[in-house]
Amino acid sequence: MDQFIAWLFGLIALIVPGFGAPQTPIWNGYVEADYVYVAAPGDGTIAAITASEGTMVGAGDILFTLDDRAQQAALRAAAARVEIAEANADNLATGSRDAELDVIRANLEKARADLDLARSQAQRTDEMLARGLVSQAQADRDHTTLASAQAQLTQIEAQLRVAELPARNPQRDAAQASLIAARADAEQARFALADRTIRAPLAGQVERIYFAAGEFVAPGGPVVALLPDDALKVKFFVPEADRTALSLGQSVAISCDGCQAGLTATLSFFASEPQFTPPLIYSREERERLTFLVEATLDAGVVLHPGQPVTVEP
Repeated sequence: MDQFIAWLFGLIALIVPGFGAPQTPIWNGYVEADYVYVAAPGDGTIAAITASEGTMVGAGDILFTLDDRAQQAALRAAAARVEIAEANADNLATGSRDAELDVIRANLEKARADLDLARSQAQRTDEMLARGLVSQAQADRDHTTLASAQAQLTQIEAQLRVAELPARNPQRDAAQASLIAARADAEQARFALADRTIRAPLAGQVERIYFAAGEFVAPGGPVVALLPDDALKVKFFVPEADRTALSLGQSVAISCDGCQAGLTATLSFFASEPQFTPPLIYSREERERLTFLVEATLDAGVVLHPGQPVTVEP
């Protein structure tokens, strides 16, 4: 009798697939892509778009450029201000220029010569006054000329000492601060100019281009959509009863219409909340209606397309 029952169950298993053994669960899902949207950091008119849809780009490749004439002018102006600030700082640090010092030194030599001449004239006048050959008024005039020459020499010597001195500390500090500010403005102008050339932040495929050359773009508005190499993932939904049998890092099989066999993915995300909430309580009947979102990262070598329907099996 036992043999007959075993034979009967075996016959039924051959006729009715899945009888006597639990069926492997199958879940439906689709392929989704995490695009990287490249935007312009500032507004402006697109000067040129060097990327093309469907082509691969590397990290740092130029995607598009914005009109940069205003930024170039600002950089030239900033560079000129740096030159002015540098010249002013150098002038205050070293004193007067060489040409100015040469003029003062020449005046100093002339003042010394005038003093020697006035001193000699005053001595001769004193000798002639002692012999009664000149008047006292003439002697007084010559001594006045000598004193004036001496004062002129003293003034030019002081002027030379001042010209050879650097500026006072507060003046030099102010000039140095102006130079630092000018250099910072120039650096900012260079950054602003560099921002007019937008490059790919990573390698990937150019999926979409939303603007054309000559169009105006606002800051932060996507211009190019990139699809990185590892940006594809499978999204599918599992019933509440099947969720406990899955774990992060578990490998699952992927199949789709027209796809090659043996595709796999690795579970990378589980939703903590169900997609469909029951109306009242979590009864046994209601729990069967719950589904949870699960994501799986496609393994290396798996080539699928965004939006493609797939079937997932453990």
